[in-house]
Amino acid sequence: MHQKLLKSAHYIELGSYQYWPVLVPRGIRLYTYEQIPVSLKDNPYITDGYRAYLPSRLCIKSLFILSNETVNIWSHLLGFFLFFTLGIYDMTSVLPSASASREDFVICSICLFCFQVCMLCSVGYHLFSCHRSEKTCRRWMALDYAGISIGILGCYVSGVFYAFYCNNYWRQVYLITVLAMILAVFFAQIHPNYLTQQWQRLRSIIFCSVSGYGVIPTLHWVWLNGGIGAPIVQDFAPRVVVMYVIALLAFLFYISKVPERYFPESGMKLQGVCVTSLASHLDRVTDLKIGIDWHKAVQLSTWQELIPRVRQKSSTV
Repeated sequence: MHQKLLKSAHYIELGSYQYWPVLVPRGIRLYTYEQIPVSLKDNPYITDGYRAYLPSRLCIKSLFILSNETVNIWSHLLGFFLFFTLGIYDMTSVLPSASASREDFVICSICLFCFQVCMLCSVGYHLFSCHRSEKTCRRWMALDYAGISIGILGCYVSGVFYAFYCNNYWRQVYLITVLAMILAVFFAQIHPNYLTQQWQRLRSIIFCSVSGYGVIPTLHWVWLNGGIGAPIVQDFAPRVVVMYVIALLAFLFYISKVPERYFPESGMKLQGVCVTSLASHLDRVTDLKIGIDWHKAVQLSTWQELIPRVRQKSSTV
């Protein structure tokens, strides 16, 4: 009898990556904070509703049960489908109506692809964080951080491209700088201690620095366009400010562990982050069309000024 139980037992990885046989129920059991592995103990204010010790098949099956990760999983999954749907709409309606060039389609595609990768990586992490293998859990956590970096890259690519549309030099400088920063983040994620609790504060500092760097090209763009009083600055600057304010609030909610600090039964700590990402994209689609129209108007006005001068010069010759 004992041997039959061992044959039907599942094996889990513990902290030292050693495998130990445990009997895992065929159904999905929810655990309290005290019962879960140390690797899952991230937020003591969420007291129950944890999935743990599950094989891959049951991890996928847990997508359809109610746990403290349900909102996190489905908000990112629905976010992915919304980005995908909005991407099709952008490509087939928004950009053609703005007479967008091939470059516009490429930049918009990169931006949307980065956002979708970010959403999918987060879905994978929240879905498989309960895996019986600690090594697998850490791999999905690393993918989640990589997805966040890719999402940030998508924001920068579209923002810098259109902010410095008429200034090729600074556009290349900022794009290369951002790409170098994202690559540096990827290299940092390779470090063995990157995913440990000891580096939690450093991880927050890294992502805050990469995100906050956007203030520099924003201020430079304001200065190049004639200051706060310029029409284009008044159109776009408030959108950038609102985006940073919402992102800051989401980060403060995350580090202060609100609302679960005051409502321990709730595990919806990252819902606002997903909503923030979606809202920023919806705003960015409008910005993209406005930006294309603006730059075309600038180019048209420039040609309208140059043509009379060229004609006058040719007539004198």
